[in-house]
Amino acid sequence: MKYVYPAIFTPIENGEFDVKIPDLPGCRTCGKDLADAIFMAEDAIAMWLWDAESKSESIPAATALPIVAAPQFVNYIVADTDEYRKKHDNRAVKKTLSIPSWLNSQAEQAGVNFSQVLQDALKKRLNVE
Repeated sequence: MKYVYPAIFTPIENGEFDVKIPDLPGCRTCGKDLADAIFMAEDAIAMWLWDAESKSESIPAATALPIVAAPQFVNYIVADTDEYRKKHDNRAVKKTLSIPSWLNSQAEQAGVNFSQVLQDALKKRLNVE
């Protein structure tokens, strides 16, 4: 899923940025410069939301833009939990399946990696990379 949340950026004297996502309790990060802070905010939001999705917890709605005083500023951040999951949740899951014996014999003789073939077929079937 794709989500959009406002983030509050606070410049720090050394050129870094502190970033707080007020709608997601405890979701805070920082960056060494503005580009890094935006990247880190996207990652922090996606991780927070992915964890909530994985636990079937409710996802807080994004609220209106918070009002902040200079030098703070607010920016919307997009987070994609599907992409985050693809990058970070690569745990192997054991599956039991059945195929005809003759097909198993031929595949073993050919040195087929069954796990890879199944992964490739599922990605093609589900139209995912």
